[in-house]
Amino acid sequence: MSTTQEEGTYERKQLKSRSRLISWSHATRFQVGIEWGQELKGKRVLDYGCGDGTYLRMLMESAGAPARALGVDLSLDLVESNRRRFAGQRGLDFAPVGDLAKPEHAGAFDGLVCMEVLEHVLDPVWFVEEFHRLLAPGGLLLLSVPVEIGFSVVVKQAVRRINGWRGIGDYPGTTSYSLPELVRAVFAGPRQHVIRPVHRNPDGSQFHDHKGFNWRLLREQLGARFRVEEIRTSPVSWLPAFVASQVWFRARRR
Repeated sequence: MSTTQEEGTYERKQLKSRSRLISWSHATRFQVGIEWGQELKGKRVLDYGCGDGTYLRMLMESAGAPARALGVDLSLDLVESNRRRFAGQRGLDFAPVGDLAKPEHAGAFDGLVCMEVLEHVLDPVWFVEEFHRLLAPGGLLLLSVPVEIGFSVVVKQAVRRINGWRGIGDYPGTTSYSLPELVRAVFAGPRQHVIRPVHRNPDGSQFHDHKGFNWRLLREQLGARFRVEEIRTSPVSWLPAFVASQVWFRARRR
């Protein structure tokens, strides 16, 4: 890939943010995904919720480049932008997420990557089932989600507020916590601990913001269909999730 490749929206906003904290946090998250993705060299990979294609670009440029990679997204504008930006990149394609309903995609992928998506969906269990359907038997699932419980939620709320004042970052629909809700979030277990707000996009689709997302609950939901092999935190792998920014799951289709 040429070094003059046009940057994507999320790459500019996250990896090249004016905030060094934001840039560092997202860069280390991508590093984990690329490291784990080396197992998928020469195989078939799906990036579910690919955004501007940054992860697939990095993976295709790595030593562990897959033979075929497909990025899907809900945004048709992003899909068309990615097709234009990556035109001519052998083995790399993009499609609307609805295309995955076609029968030929069932069990068609050796690896599936989903980064920072499931915190926004209304029914994570449906997506767990969908990932299971799309992966080949024994297929690898690489999944990252933000940590929004434990002491992390206090730090993140403060950072978001400060960056909002500075005009840095984009956090649509970040609902504030009441004091009792914040206390429940800090001491949350593997059950839903606060009511999650539901927001509506202009097209009528609905989504959650980060408030109330519980990665420990997701871990239990994953266990019904996947064997979780490893959990790693970022941006610092030796920090416990209680004070981390993101959590990565490395899981295998049962």
